[in-house]
Amino acid sequence: MSPIVHAELSWLLAQGLRERRDRILVTCAGLAPDLDGLSLLAGEEFYARYHHVIFHGYVGALITMTVCAALARRRAAVALLSVAAFHGHLLCDLAGSGPGWPIHYFWPQSLREWSWSGQWNLASWQNSLIGLAATLACLACAVPFQRTLVELFSPRWDAEVTRTVRRRLGRQDAANAP
Repeated sequence: MSPIVHAELSWLLAQGLRERRDRILVTCAGLAPDLDGLSLLAGEEFYARYHHVIFHGYVGALITMTVCAALARRRAAVALLSVAAFHGHLLCDLAGSGPGWPIHYFWPQSLREWSWSGQWNLASWQNSLIGLAATLACLACAVPFQRTLVELFSPRWDAEVTRTVRRRLGRQDAANAP
C-alpha cells in the first residue's frame, strides 16, 4: 500500500484526538514502519533484503509508541493509537504489498516470515479502491470535524480545503460564508 494511503488511514484513526499535534503523531506512527525503506540508500540489494524487516516488527512498534507518547499531549491515548496505526500499516502491507513480500515481525530475535497467500499486488484494484475510500473519508471529515488531512501540512491550507468541501456539500454555516 502506498505511504499516502497509510497516512490517510492513520490520520482517520486519530480523529478522536483534540490536538493537531497528537493527530500528527498518530499519523507518523502509521508511516513509521517504512523507515526501513531508507535501506534503499545502501543499494537495491540491501533494500530487497531489509525492507519489511528492520522496522516492520515489534521493535519498531515499541520505539514508535515510546517516541509518540513522549511527544504527545494525551500520552496514553496517543500511545494506544500509535500502536494501532503502526500495526494497521503492517496489516495493510500483509494484504497489499505484493505476493512474496513477507514481514519479519520478531526480528532481530527471529527471521520467521509472516505472509498471507492472498496478497495482492501494490498496483491492484484493491489498493486503488482502499486509497479512494480513504481519500474520500479524509475529505468527509471536513463536515463533522472541520478539518481534513491537509492539516498535517498547514492549518491555513486546511481551513481553505475544509471551507471548500463544506461549501460544495452545502454544509457551510451562514456565519462563515464569504
